[in-house]
Amino acid sequence: MSDQLPYTHRDLSWLSFNQRVLQEAMDPSVPLLERLKFMAIYASNLDEFFRVRVASHRNLVRLGKSTKRELNYDPKVILRAILKEVNAQQEQFSKIYSEVLIPALADHGIYTRRRLELDQKQEAFVEEFFHDHMLPFVQPVLLVKNKVRPFLNNGALYLVIEMIDRVNVETTYALVKIPSDELGRFITLPTTEEGKHEVILMDDIVRHSISWMFPGYDIQDTYSIKLTRDAELYIDDEFSGDLVAKIRKGLSKRHVGPASRFVYDREMPADLLAYLKDTFNLGRYDLLREGRYHNNSDFFSFPSYGLDDLKNSPMPPIAHTVLTQAEDFWKAIREEDHLLYYPYHDYEPVVRFFEEASADPTVTHIKIVQYRVAKVSRIMDAICAAVKRGKQVTVFIEIKARFDEEANLAWGEKLEKAGVTVHYSFPGVKVHSKVAMVRRVEDGVGKLYTYMSTGNFHENTAKIYSDFGHFTTDKRITDEVARLFSYLETVKRPKQSFEHLLVGQFNMRATFIDKIDREIKFAKKGKKARILLKMNSLQDTKMIEKLYEASQAGVEIRLIVRGIFSLVPQAEGFSENIQAISIVDRYLEHARVFMFHNGGDDEVYLSSADWMTRNLSYRIETAFPIYDEVLRKRIVDLMEIQWADNVKSRTLDAKMKNTYRRTSQDLAIRSQVESYYYIKRLEDQAQVALAEEEN
Repeated sequence: MSDQLPYTHRDLSWLSFNQRVLQEAMDPSVPLLERLKFMAIYASNLDEFFRVRVASHRNLVRLGKSTKRELNYDPKVILRAILKEVNAQQEQFSKIYSEVLIPALADHGIYTRRRLELDQKQEAFVEEFFHDHMLPFVQPVLLVKNKVRPFLNNGALYLVIEMIDRVNVETTYALVKIPSDELGRFITLPTTEEGKHEVILMDDIVRHSISWMFPGYDIQDTYSIKLTRDAELYIDDEFSGDLVAKIRKGLSKRHVGPASRFVYDREMPADLLAYLKDTFNLGRYDLLREGRYHNNSDFFSFPSYGLDDLKNSPMPPIAHTVLTQAEDFWKAIREEDHLLYYPYHDYEPVVRFFEEASADPTVTHIKIVQYRVAKVSRIMDAICAAVKRGKQVTVFIEIKARFDEEANLAWGEKLEKAGVTVHYSFPGVKVHSKVAMVRRVEDGVGKLYTYMSTGNFHENTAKIYSDFGHFTTDKRITDEVARLFSYLETVKRPKQSFEHLLVGQFNMRATFIDKIDREIKFAKKGKKARILLKMNSLQDTKMIEKLYEASQAGVEIRLIVRGIFSLVPQAEGFSENIQAISIVDRYLEHARVFMFHNGGDDEVYLSSADWMTRNLSYRIETAFPIYDEVLRKRIVDLMEIQWADNVKSRTLDAKMKNTYRRTSQDLAIRSQVESYYYIKRLEDQAQVALAEEEN
């Protein structure tokens, strides 16, 4: 992309996304315990960001000036900007926790206690708990200059103790591990008052117990630290060798990788920080100030004490009427296409697809691409059972799915032992498609059934990720899905091109560009031209440049982007016709939707792909058209609901201020709630229609 075109670096835009997550923790309309969860999500996101993205920038800085020309940006400048923004967010995080959430918890009878706030009974409990449960895990170590430095485990919590040696009367430092990974982070204290709950962080139990571990020393103060290590496996671009073996080797080293972030208590004195920097061989870009407590992703496990009124009100998944009540599941799919929208819909029809296929004697083949797999999975159990029943079962497992590599390898081994034909990652390419296919023999002829989705085959994330799923027997789709599986199994490019599916490595990028060009032509003729795109991330420079071109031609462009967003809307001379919003709410917006007005003959595609260079150029992705007019209208309706959101949507702009978007609509529109009731109305109508048919 030309240097003159407006563009936001992907990692700075990602930090802006994580700021939106932090906004949810600040939002007084969000139930209190859910706000703590958003604190955990924010912290968990940031951990992964440092382990992968920041670690990569640090490696680029080490390579020196030569990378600046190749990257078209200076990694040192970006790294400085990242650390500046993260430091500001961390101060905000600490204020939210101490000045907002702690008092709010106290208002509801939940008190977090520090060690100096304990009464006599609680002190006795803490001391007993320490000796009975924690003593084997704390691992106290004296830090002696110029001696072998202790190894800091990735992501583990430690206390650094500043103390005075009574014999030599000199300052000494020591290190103690906080065993939260073994025993949990939050310990409930005894209390006699009804309706009152008191909790202490394990950090403060260790602080209370320090003097017993270091007799002969006077404890001056304690400060918490944590080291995050580089978790990138650096295998995406390898084109030869045993990829499975390389990933196993990489996983074995992930927890001993170089530092990518050293988090320390911002109250730590400068001389102690300098001592630790020298002791653990840390550089200036490794250091990050935080508050008294780290590993704030542990807030996922904060005790709720049965206070359900401090959580989101239930929105139980809605049964898909036709697929759930169908006596003949396959007939129901043959008769019409079906669209599901999770987590508003129940995920059961997807599980049923595999369980029915496994048990059905007329099914000969089952094929599926697995990117992220649940540890306990009925889908995978059904696949294993299908092999025992004599079916040909093929599973493509993407073992480069970051932080799921180990789980996916374990599932691959289990499936192979069960007799499943397992194919693993291509070197240099990730397979990110969410596709499954079943072949049945009906009247002596093979019939293909396909399920395609914007999300993974993962029963757990289907409860919290917002995704579309689509069942069809439309030959235009099923034949090309079969072609895609043949390619994944043989790595031989199909002789026939893809005409209906958009497939990464084949026609996806070019087709999207063609569709934008078509809208440009309509606009130049003075006709209505519109594009709506919903995705997780928009970073690819060529696609951004094409959207700028469309905006300049007069195409009305609406973007709904959850995370990375490098395009700059409303930039004079470039993007006046582009508006963009982001929605962060109780469910993670994960669906990818691409809508083109096409002169009034709307085209709608659902996809696994974001518009990032990696998705469009280095992955096997799929986008699939919705040909059924009724289902297409539902998707359009749901996207209009999202665009109308004036409660949880933020305006995306060059300043990255994440301003809550307000519309001219007086009625408060919270799109996730509105979507739930939209689906509920549809299924209620389907129930009525089904009852009338039976009568």
